[in-house]
Amino acid sequence: MDMNNNYNSYYQQPVPTKAPKKKNGTAKKLLVGALVGLVFGIFAGLGFWAVNYTTNLVIGNGQPKGRIEDRLAKNEAGEDVKPENEAVAGIDAKEDTAIAPPQIEESTTVPKKEYYVNDVTSVVEKTMPSVVAVSNKYVEKMNYFGKTYSQEGKSAGSGIIVGQNDDELLLVTNYHVVDKAEELSVTFADDENVKAQIKGTDSDRDLAVIAVQLSDIKPSTMDSIVIAKLGDSHALTVGEPVVAIGNALGYGQSVTVGVVSALDRPIAAASANSDREINKDATFIQTDAAINPGNSGGALINMRGEVIGINSNKIGGSIVEGVGYAIPISDAKPIIEELMTKKTKIKVDENSRGMLGITGVNVERQYSEVYGMPVGVYISSVTDGTGADKAGLVRGDIIVKIEGEEVSSMDELKKALEYCSAGDTVEITIMQGSPTGYKAKNVMVTLSPVENNR
Repeated sequence: MDMNNNYNSYYQQPVPTKAPKKKNGTAKKLLVGALVGLVFGIFAGLGFWAVNYTTNLVIGNGQPKGRIEDRLAKNEAGEDVKPENEAVAGIDAKEDTAIAPPQIEESTTVPKKEYYVNDVTSVVEKTMPSVVAVSNKYVEKMNYFGKTYSQEGKSAGSGIIVGQNDDELLLVTNYHVVDKAEELSVTFADDENVKAQIKGTDSDRDLAVIAVQLSDIKPSTMDSIVIAKLGDSHALTVGEPVVAIGNALGYGQSVTVGVVSALDRPIAAASANSDREINKDATFIQTDAAINPGNSGGALINMRGEVIGINSNKIGGSIVEGVGYAIPISDAKPIIEELMTKKTKIKVDENSRGMLGITGVNVERQYSEVYGMPVGVYISSVTDGTGADKAGLVRGDIIVKIEGEEVSSMDELKKALEYCSAGDTVEITIMQGSPTGYKAKNVMVTLSPVENNR
């Protein structure tokens, strides 16, 4: 073997070259990428579907949800309407038996508030014609440095029509409304103003009955008024609604509403035109219905239109606020019935008036406390031959009442006699001294003509 040839042949072998690239290599790569993307998309879609499905289970209480408005829709029979998109979602509607939670509707308007108000219009319409305004013109006397001065005054109050006899219309009011009256008048529901007279008073209970002559009342006014229906104040309960009607502040009839705040309140009151205390032992209805000056003598009414109290602004004084008081009608009834039987006090002409025939000195409260004497008129002398002399009145007797009404001064005694004619017989209550103290005694006195008096 020729070694050189072999060597040359070995080293002369051709150097191998890279194989040419196949033309379909790029296409394979694109195909693989597309497959990977497809798989990722499938898994991503499954993931989103799973999340959405789980959310619907939580929100819908175990039921997948379609549109809320579709699931809450009702047919005319009140049954659920199957949502149209349930078939699209692949949900078997037969298995959907759960009730979807109600949807809260949002509103752009503010909800309207409802107020529960006790409508008293029918009660007021029924009872207001039985309430009147009372006007009192009086003369107030004052003493300065030993001299007496007179001053005219005017006060306003209210009254309630409680009865009628052959000649008169009868009304009840507070005693302090008519106290010291020189002239009284009442204004009815139709604004007709008519003069009135005192029929009877009870200062201890702060009650008075006044009368209006039927002949002074127009037929049209009679048609517009009614007699009040009196109720039972013993049947009242705390919290019961009431209506107060009266001539508040003297401006005319007005209405306030409240409830019975308390019962049987023992509160003292004072007369408007004197310092005499009244209602010492009485108890009252307390209410939060406004009772203002001028309301005194007006009606406190229950929801049946019955008068269950007579309002009084003087009870409790000015120290209270937002609290009103009324005299219970059940306590007042017996007194009202008695006062209605009294003789109406019509002022007698001065020349026809009767006189007792005494001179007297006032026993004022401060002297009463110091000397232990009753408040009243101390008889300092008796004129011979007069009614007082014939009845046995003597010096030292103290007049405390005339016709059942308290008198504390000569002025009050003279005022009471303005309604009495010569020849009338009146009941005088006197306090006579004795070894054991003063004792009350009632004396009937026939009044003497003016010329027989000094």
